[in-house]
Amino acid sequence: MNLASVKLFLEVAEAGSISKVAARRQTVQSHISRQVSDFEAQCGSPLFRRTGRGVTLTEVGEYTAQRLRRWLQDTEQLMDELRADAGKVVGEVKLGIVPAAAHPLMTRLFQRLRMEHPGIRLNVIEAQGTELDAMLDSGSVDLAVLFRFQRPSGREEKLLCVAHTYVVSAPGDALTNEPTVDFAKLAGLQLVLPRRPGHWRHALDETARSLGFKLDAVMEADSLTVQKELVIHTPGLYSVLGPYSLKAELERGQLQASRLVKPDLVRHVTLGFPRQGKLSPASRTVAESVQQLVESWGNQLTEPSADSAVDQRLSTPAGAARPRRATGTGAR
Repeated sequence: MNLASVKLFLEVAEAGSISKVAARRQTVQSHISRQVSDFEAQCGSPLFRRTGRGVTLTEVGEYTAQRLRRWLQDTEQLMDELRADAGKVVGEVKLGIVPAAAHPLMTRLFQRLRMEHPGIRLNVIEAQGTELDAMLDSGSVDLAVLFRFQRPSGREEKLLCVAHTYVVSAPGDALTNEPTVDFAKLAGLQLVLPRRPGHWRHALDETARSLGFKLDAVMEADSLTVQKELVIHTPGLYSVLGPYSLKAELERGQLQASRLVKPDLVRHVTLGFPRQGKLSPASRTVAESVQQLVESWGNQLTEPSADSAVDQRLSTPAGAARPRRATGTGAR
């Protein structure tokens, strides 16, 4: 069905005159008459009666006009919706993320996209850094939030924020009651640590070795939930975690934490981009949303806490010493 022909037919039906329509359109009457006749031929029946005063609709013409008015209204509404949708971003985005960075970032990202870009569908994959690197290389994920021991320097990754390292215990512990703890004081402590092999575990072990001792891992567990629950319910047991994986428990008073110093082990939270090819409009929108969220939280992976004491505990003190980089770990 030709939209222009339908509009012309309905215009002639309403005007009751081919000559009036020709005058409105600033064309000759014969041109309008020929188009109307062609439309009647397509419909398979005369739609107008020609009289000396103009034209009137036949019974078939009345029925056809009634149906086409509804059709035209629906068609124009659809066209308006399509024009509006033309500026919207749609598509699936596969976002890889390390477990420690997943919450509440993914919740807030989903809510923001749902409100501002409902055509984007998130597909979130949790994995460790080495797995996410492989997924980026193979194109299995479009973007990835990663932890690095070295600050990103190329275009393949963008720095989101910096994460320091904390020794964590149950509440009331004397060691973690202090704002900072020297790494050397981990010597002799009973620890629950991530399993070997792994970049983070290797960094911790190598740091202890450089200070002349060995970490006493009485239990190994990759799950952050398992590590935290063990520490919460086992006085005298400690773990070594980043700030974003323990903030909720600090707010609830379930854990106590002190920042490790001498050395200050720092990990850089980065947003990794595909190694090959370009970002789709949907992936670019998700990347921008992640960066905007982190920036709005003061360049942190979590929202500001209602308890300012928690934020102060997890913040970097003014004039802090330059952090030491863990060598040989975390970089691809």
